[in-house]
Amino acid sequence: MGHGGDVIHELTTDHREVEDMFAQIEALPSGDSRRKELADKVTIELVRHSVAEEMYLYPTVREHLPNGDSIADKELEDHAKAERTMKDLERCQADDPQFDRLMTELMSEIRDHVADEEGNLFPMMRQTCSAEDLQRLGDKVRTAKKMAPTRPHPSAPDTPPGNKLLGPGAGMVDRLRDALTGRGKSD
Repeated sequence: MGHGGDVIHELTTDHREVEDMFAQIEALPSGDSRRKELADKVTIELVRHSVAEEMYLYPTVREHLPNGDSIADKELEDHAKAERTMKDLERCQADDPQFDRLMTELMSEIRDHVADEEGNLFPMMRQTCSAEDLQRLGDKVRTAKKMAPTRPHPSAPDTPPGNKLLGPGAGMVDRLRDALTGRGKSD
C-alpha cells in the first residue's frame, strides 16, 4: 500500500507504516538504542500525520458529518493526549526507566485512535463525501505533511486558522533541527 489516492487511503497508509514501526520497537530488547531511533521516526510521522488531519480532515468532519463537531473534538483530544506522551518520550533515551512505559502508552493511544478512525470515522466520510472531495482532501493532506512540524508542540493551536499559520514555520524549524542532529535518519 503506497501513498497517494484519496484522504482515507493516504491516512490508512500512514497508519500501517506507524504500526510497522511499533512492531519493530516491540521486537527489540528493552534499553536498545535502536528503540529510541525508531521512536523518533514514529514521532516524526505521527506529528506530520496529526497536523495534516487537524488542518484538513477535521474541518471537513465538522462540515460534512452529523455530530461532526463532537467527532472532531474527540479526535483532537486524542491527538493532544498522544502529543503530550510524545513530548515526554522525546526527553527519554531508550535506557531511561520511563521510556518503555511511555512507548507502551503511546502505542496504546495510537492503536485506539487508529481503530476508531478506520472503524467509524472513515466509513462515515465515504458515505457523506464525494470521491472527488476525498481525492482533493488527500492531495491537501499530502501537501500539509511535507510542511508540517516533525516534533510535538503540545501548546500549538490545533484548529484553523492558527494551525495553518504557525504549522509551516514550526515545520521548517523542526526540519532544520532534525537535519543538524540527524534525528529521524537511518545510517
